Amino acid sequence: MRATFFMSLALSLLLSAGVIEAQQASDTIAPERATGMTAAKRVEAKNFMVAAANPLAAEAGRDVIAKGGNAIDAMVAVQTVLGLVEPQSSGLGGGSFLVYYDAAANKLTTFDGRETAPMEATPKLFLDAQGQPLKFMDAVVGGRSVGTPGTVRLLHEVHKRYGKTEWTSLFEAAETLATNGFEVSPRLASLVAAEGDRLKKYEGPRGYFYDASGAPLKVGAILKNPAYAETLKAIATGGADAFYNGPIAEAIVKTVREAAGNPGVLSLADLANYRIKERELVCFNYRALDVCGMGPPSSGAVAVGQILGTIENFDIKGLGPQSAESWRIIGDAQRLAFADRERYLADQDFVPSPIKGLIKKDYLGTRAALLDGEKALAADAVKAGEPEWDHALLFGNGEAIELPSTSHFVIVDRQGNVVSMTTTIESGFGSRLMTNGFLLNNELTDFSFKTHDGSLPVANRVEPGKRPRSSMSPTIVMKDGKPLLAIGSPGGSQIIGYVAQALIAYIDWGMPVEQIVAQPHLINRFGTYDIEAGTDAEKLAEPLRALGYEVKVGEMNSGLHAIEITANGLVGSADPRREGVALGE
Repeated sequence: MRATFFMSLALSLLLSAGVIEAQQASDTIAPERATGMTAAKRVEAKNFMVAAANPLAAEAGRDVIAKGGNAIDAMVAVQTVLGLVEPQSSGLGGGSFLVYYDAAANKLTTFDGRETAPMEATPKLFLDAQGQPLKFMDAVVGGRSVGTPGTVRLLHEVHKRYGKTEWTSLFEAAETLATNGFEVSPRLASLVAAEGDRLKKYEGPRGYFYDASGAPLKVGAILKNPAYAETLKAIATGGADAFYNGPIAEAIVKTVREAAGNPGVLSLADLANYRIKERELVCFNYRALDVCGMGPPSSGAVAVGQILGTIENFDIKGLGPQSAESWRIIGDAQRLAFADRERYLADQDFVPSPIKGLIKKDYLGTRAALLDGEKALAADAVKAGEPEWDHALLFGNGEAIELPSTSHFVIVDRQGNVVSMTTTIESGFGSRLMTNGFLLNNELTDFSFKTHDGSLPVANRVEPGKRPRSSMSPTIVMKDGKPLLAIGSPGGSQIIGYVAQALIAYIDWGMPVEQIVAQPHLINRFGTYDIEAGTDAEKLAEPLRALGYEVKVGEMNSGLHAIEITANGLVGSADPRREGVALGE
């Protein structure tokens, strides 16, 4: 039974929330912006549910299931519509991670559709002529940052394995919207306006997101994308091969390699050879529940697991969400997890990672012991630990910035199959390159720009064919071997904190789903405590400063979507900071 005290507290917090904007490590980077925020809605359904970041995408997924499709069928429809109506966040030119529960087999698994570095890429890709790291946005805008897209291959391969509805029919909603046009949402209009000259640099986005006079799209304008419709038709009839070979692939490569001022090295061979990977699930037990997600190249499940496993040694439930002591423990647990993440986690096909050691309870007990004091950990005390290894290998610390774009959606169908998928083109509008109606990612900037830390190699350095580390954390919580909660969020490296905080609120503080997606955010990744502006969380700013933290109050742009599976049906909600909805029957 959910505690009424914490429910009323959470409600008061979320009602005070205002306009939300992502806060990122670099203040020079224009983040995605939300257009407004109200209390999250609680949606209940008996049979199935879809929660996604745009109503048109959620409707497309709902309609597929209503006509007899399953969660994987709906996944295809949701993603193809999101790529049209929310192009700055995800799309055909990006990558995805999927956590999937197959009800018939009673099995969880994960699929890695992360982008890969071109085979011509070298560790010096983001170094200037003097061997120094490029300025971040100098690396982002143009072809240099574009990795081999993975989302289309993931959609097709997973559908071939699990889909129920005819592949060709799953593109109808996106094709119709692209052909007839859709209304530009307030969020998309505000993001285009905030982009300024970066989005105007190249002809494709300049002609699509701005009118003939150079003015950005207005809210409510009808935007058509016939090129996107043609791309979808090709994929519908030819499958993923129509994207990774032939005219579409040729156009992608041409766009990347001929990007004025900052060309890239993507090749036709990179596209033709791209494959998704079914990865070993990363699960950890927390308060008698199994929290499961993606392993490397995602750092999400390991880092979330480390945070939860560290705070499990404390009475977070008893302290409650109003306590600065709760947030001291949670914040420093996050800092320790990020220290380990930076040292040890990268694409496991290239870098052996001590995953089991990092989430082992004995190890996390030693990390928790560091938090036994009464003040914030000193900066020099926050360092990578020494987890148990299957083998010996030393790495140095790298430098990588992960921007707060991306999208997340969750689906539960009539049969009980569950999709939790996080999908991205990295920063808002990706590389700012566009072809065939979709934007191309800038995912390669998720690699460390540094190749070595002194004499030690950096785990997340650029290498040919390697997948950059991610914070994306699509998650399914299991209870007694059955799914209980599907959740995830966009938000760059803040994703880990958003998801961990939502799980703590759900499991420890008894909040229902509509409150865990809307609760004010407090996150500490690198020492500074980020507190969400315009919320009651600001009341914790001074107590946290008194504990020794530097505190920064600002706007924070999560996009949490969650569905709870209960004995009486489904309960879902969408983060009010974005334009998402939960729909079901």
